[in-house]
Amino acid sequence: MSQGVRTRPEGSGQPLSEAYDTALLDLDGVVYAGGSAIAHAVDSLAVARSGGMRLAYVTNNALRTPDTVAGHLTELGIPTGADDVITSAQAVARLISEQVPAGARVLVIGGEGLRVALRERGLVPVESADDDPVAVVQGYGGPDLPWGRFAEASYAVRRGVPWFASNTDLTIPSGRGIAPGNGAAVEVVRIATGAEPQVAGKPLPPMHRETIIRTGAERPLVVGDRLDTDIEGAFNGGVDSLLVLTGVTDGAQLLAAPPHHRPTYVDADLRGLLTGQPEVTGDGAGFRCGGWTATAGADRLELTGDGEALDGLRALCAAAWTAAGEGSCALDGGKALARLGL
Repeated sequence: MSQGVRTRPEGSGQPLSEAYDTALLDLDGVVYAGGSAIAHAVDSLAVARSGGMRLAYVTNNALRTPDTVAGHLTELGIPTGADDVITSAQAVARLISEQVPAGARVLVIGGEGLRVALRERGLVPVESADDDPVAVVQGYGGPDLPWGRFAEASYAVRRGVPWFASNTDLTIPSGRGIAPGNGAAVEVVRIATGAEPQVAGKPLPPMHRETIIRTGAERPLVVGDRLDTDIEGAFNGGVDSLLVLTGVTDGAQLLAAPPHHRPTYVDADLRGLLTGQPEVTGDGAGFRCGGWTATAGADRLELTGDGEALDGLRALCAAAWTAAGEGSCALDGGKALARLGL
């Protein structure tokens, strides 16, 4: 990753699938949504893989096991083995195993993915605060997780048992819209106990470390749709990132991104892996990409020209990020984005 504060998306003279040896792909909002493959995902990943790029799927969702995730991807037409899937359950299980004795009991508030990951690290999942656990771990347990499970976690944490969380994503996409994620459940226990968990998942270093350990990637590219997990995780890990606009991030959020949320590259979807990336040129007097020129006015971003919408967005990013410096751009970009249809 380039040093210093990023002030524009970077260009690439070669396809990203050739410039990087491993794609570390988020799942929800990148590869699939509501269980169905996102447009162009299956074909794009097949081409990238056939060209020699390793594909690894990195998810903060601790509910499903790697075998289950791999099976789902394979059904979608993306041949995947369990070794190609890295979950926050695996990251948090390693984090716990480094702090407790082998064979220790761990109270699980979550689903099967957590239990499998704990057993992989030689730990014993238990269900009650009265089972003498030496740690509590909390991960997404699906929409039907009983309320009493949060009480069980609270009992143990209030007794001084160390508390761990797979991740703190407040929301999770579903087939019907955006639903509460594990972070919302963590807040329940936090309010009840006043405690703070150790967190493993994106964007924090334990997840990046787990991913690198399991993939052996030397030139990884993080591919995601969320600024506060995928892109920030890449920033924290010191690696490059590709933001795709098939998930939760919209143009306005991208323009307002502070330095740790600014991706290296921006593209519409996973077809961006198969191409080079256009360069943004210019300076404070105007930033150019394709047929567009973006400038930062007194209170809003201005856009002139014509061409591909994504080129206009890249130019606007350069204007906004340069104006914001180390902060978050507060200039109004609504009119410019509307012109791009974004």
